[in-house]
Amino acid sequence: MTPAEPAVGAWHALDALHAPPAAQAALAVQAVYEDADLLVLQKPPGLLCVPGRGPDKQDCLSARAQERWPGALIVHRLDQATSGLVIMARHIDAQRRLSHAFAERQVHKRYQAVVHGYMQPDGQATDAWQDIDLPIAADWERRPLRVIDAVLGKPSLTRWRPLRHDAATGTTHVELEPVTGRTHQLRVHLAAVGHPILGDALYADAATQTQAPRLLLHASHLRFLHPATGAEVVLEWPANFE
Repeated sequence: MTPAEPAVGAWHALDALHAPPAAQAALAVQAVYEDADLLVLQKPPGLLCVPGRGPDKQDCLSARAQERWPGALIVHRLDQATSGLVIMARHIDAQRRLSHAFAERQVHKRYQAVVHGYMQPDGQATDAWQDIDLPIAADWERRPLRVIDAVLGKPSLTRWRPLRHDAATGTTHVELEPVTGRTHQLRVHLAAVGHPILGDALYADAATQTQAPRLLLHASHLRFLHPATGAEVVLEWPANFE
């Protein structure tokens, strides 16, 4: 099942009762896919997936979604700075099945990013997939940061391939596939091989941070089995880094 366009009713502005018109537009949540069992939402950059600590961190994707789809449940998360596709369940049984699929690595995800430098596979075709296989551990002195640690790190594998290069800016647009799902994995791995993501306030140097007004990392592709029907669901939502 691969919708060629957003499902019927895919554009929904949440009912922000006390917000002015400009704020109401900002609160819009877009559903790329919707049925009785699940939602796939397009998370904008800068929005939390779930509430954080403190009254200033209560606005989040799950809260906005629940205004439009009462009872919607989070299945997985993206970093606050990352944009892209997020699955939510419409009921507890769907959440349980989808969570199990994530735990068993049965949900296939791909991302797009723009990174510093000319990133190219060594000695292979220009569009060949290549691996970054570096163990990741928590950086306890600088939490929530992560580091590459050959002794304490957990096995972490990212596949990547270049999509295009921009000679004018000295950057590469890449496609990424996290085989494992460590915290900040893509950001840590790319920085570790000398190609930090533009706009990354955690792992990029100051010059790379200022090359973009946001983190240029986007969850662009999901492939999984529908929790009720077992049919394959494939969804694409290309990055818009303009």
